[in-house]
Amino acid sequence: MSVKLDILQIQEFLPHRYPFLLVDRVVECEPGIRLLGLKNVTYNEPFFQGHFPHLPIMPGVLILEALAQATGLLASETAPEVLGKGMTYYLVGIDNARFKRPVVPGDQLMLEAKFIKSKRNIWSFECRAEVDGEYVASANIMCAAAVD
Repeated sequence: MSVKLDILQIQEFLPHRYPFLLVDRVVECEPGIRLLGLKNVTYNEPFFQGHFPHLPIMPGVLILEALAQATGLLASETAPEVLGKGMTYYLVGIDNARFKRPVVPGDQLMLEAKFIKSKRNIWSFECRAEVDGEYVASANIMCAAAVD
């Protein structure tokens, strides 16, 4: 069963708000398997003012943050009884981060998170970001849930 989430549903799980909410929509989610989300990159993003104003480029760390947020959404759809209300989902590790090409205003960043495993409350994912079907970045991301 594939799940879709709009921005209001995303905000029910992710505590992030502007300017740090970096997933605009979930277009496909198979709980326990994979999530595909998107981030519309616009010129009025606050980071473009200072990140190469002469050549606006989305910072790589924010691409990784967007991927981490996608893992949170996949985890919450996979195990809502474990990652429900009263829990905070923390980024605890990033391995093998790679960047292939810049992300610029006007791009639609597609965020893919694939569930690898969960052990002792540590969740592992293989993540990839694309623009127009072209590989932009990838990383293995680990997160953990903790009681608020």
